[in-house]
Amino acid sequence: MSTMRIPSVMRRYFSAAAMACLAVCFSSALSMHAQTTILTPQDVSKIMPGTVFFRGQSATVQMRNTFGLRFADGKLMLAGLVDSSGYSSGIREKYQGYLLTETTLMIDGMGLPAGAYGFGFLANDKFVVMNIGAVDVMNFSDHTDATMPHPRPLAIVAGKRPGSFRLYEGRKFVTIQVK
Repeated sequence: MSTMRIPSVMRRYFSAAAMACLAVCFSSALSMHAQTTILTPQDVSKIMPGTVFFRGQSATVQMRNTFGLRFADGKLMLAGLVDSSGYSSGIREKYQGYLLTETTLMIDGMGLPAGAYGFGFLANDKFVVMNIGAVDVMNFSDHTDATMPHPRPLAIVAGKRPGSFRLYEGRKFVTIQVK
């Protein structure tokens, strides 16, 4: 039985080539999963409930005005405008949308734990987040983007820094990051 000997230079070359190939494949796989993905209304409509509970009632979600994020770890954040016509005027003024998050978010630097929330962009450049009992858990100034070319009722776009996103209502926005 004869065995073929591979010179040590060739063995090192093949080992280095195999390691380089594995490194490229591994880093490609990681980078594919390390990205946060913006979900379209079509993506979100498959997972966002059609009606949501808030302050003792159910509200219909406007699926055409829903967006979301799938974070690198696979967790989701979903946001959609709601039909709040059955609510009192005090709640209807603040309750414009529904936010579901599976992870802690940083919204303009403030932490918001995983959960279900109502939100609204209010007059006087204010943004509010409420728990499902309609109690404010965040209330701060929003921002205005005068350069927004085609404002929509609700949108999520990539922010200026990697890993940050902007939740827009028209030209008003807040910045969202995963904690």
